[in-house]
Amino acid sequence: MPDRETPTNASQAVPGDLFDSLPTPAHRSPSVDSAPPAPGSRRARRTASEPQGSAESAPTESLGNDDPDLSAAASPAGAAPSTARSSATTLDDLFAADHEQPGASGKKKRRTGCLVALIIVLAIIGGLVTAGFWAMNTYGDKINEIMGWGESKDWEPGLATGEALVTIRQGDTGSPVSTALYEAEVTKTEDVFYDHLVKEDPTFTFYPGVYSLQKKMTAAAALEALKDPANKMENSVGIAEGGTVESSLASIADSIGIPLEELEAAVKDPSVYGVEADSLEGWLFPAVYTFDPDVNATQVIQRMVDRTQQSLDSAGVTAGDEHRVLTIAAIIQREGRVDDFAKVSRVIQNRLDDGMKLQMDSTSQFGYGELHAGKLSTSEEAQFDDNPWNTYVHEGLPKGPIANPSDAAIDAALHPADGPWFYFVTINPQTGETVFSVTYEEHQAAIRTWREWCSAHPDQGC
Repeated sequence: MPDRETPTNASQAVPGDLFDSLPTPAHRSPSVDSAPPAPGSRRARRTASEPQGSAESAPTESLGNDDPDLSAAASPAGAAPSTARSSATTLDDLFAADHEQPGASGKKKRRTGCLVALIIVLAIIGGLVTAGFWAMNTYGDKINEIMGWGESKDWEPGLATGEALVTIRQGDTGSPVSTALYEAEVTKTEDVFYDHLVKEDPTFTFYPGVYSLQKKMTAAAALEALKDPANKMENSVGIAEGGTVESSLASIADSIGIPLEELEAAVKDPSVYGVEADSLEGWLFPAVYTFDPDVNATQVIQRMVDRTQQSLDSAGVTAGDEHRVLTIAAIIQREGRVDDFAKVSRVIQNRLDDGMKLQMDSTSQFGYGELHAGKLSTSEEAQFDDNPWNTYVHEGLPKGPIANPSDAAIDAALHPADGPWFYFVTINPQTGETVFSVTYEEHQAAIRTWREWCSAHPDQGC
């Protein structure tokens, strides 16, 4: 079929010169918004941060352009893009823009909240740790005991060895017997026997006398040994190291049945026994004695004095020097443990040589009559009481011996250790740990340690 010619509608035809007749568009620059920015808006903050000047000095600001790329496009031809950007924004603008992003304020608050929470948690943990250290330092022994931590208070079975003589006096109950067993090295700690007794046989009756046991016995084994009559030594008496005439006579009366009044009469005149002194204090040698059933008070005392003279002779004490040696040895016996005897002796000698007062608690306690009061420190009344034994008041040695010294104490009195010490203090009465010092400042520091121990152990005789 041949092509059909398309009809033309004259009314729809567009004249060719229609667009040519339109006016040429003129270039128009963006108008400047002269209206002030809204309070609190980003533009207001930027305006406040910009240096004050004319519109020409801040062309980008007059354009109201927030996009750095658009600002670069609007900059004059040939200008470097970096130059346009630096004229458009500052570091402050960038940081301000970063903080003004949606949600930024919430994130900052959350970060601050997390930091505060972390500080609080660390403070709580630190407080708990500090409280834990304080509790262990103050109540560590009791906490360990309750929780079953730490070293056992009792010896393990099978360790018993050697011989230990224990004196039980008339009227002794579980507590003093427990202490006597510990001092004789039978039990490991001072209270373990008493605790076992309360648990297993609280009504047990103790009979006075000297008992032959072993060292390093369990509390249970020690109790069974004290129940066995075969371990009680007949007509025997034990005189304690560091004991006095008063305490020794009481032990003799309890153990072998001689009336106390007869024993007190027997010691009134020391010359009867060849002793040139006002008292037999220091002359009743600490040991265990066994007597015939018909022995009398004078025979008992004579044997003990003879034993002291034997010890002095064996140590090489010259005639006429016995009183001085026994006086020093008695202080050593009361003031220190055996391992420290020679050091205590040196302190005494250094003070005597330097002209210092001895200031020994044991001497003031003896002179005031409170040596057996069970206190480690001296009362103010005893310390300042003017009696011839008080070395806080009087210079030099006390009037005479204050207790019964052992062979070890006599040897230490004759052979002081080499050292410059002038002071000593036992900082742990349970273990006997003692600090020896040269200066008063060092001594005061050791005293503070002792007081801390006493604060943690208020029932230990401080």
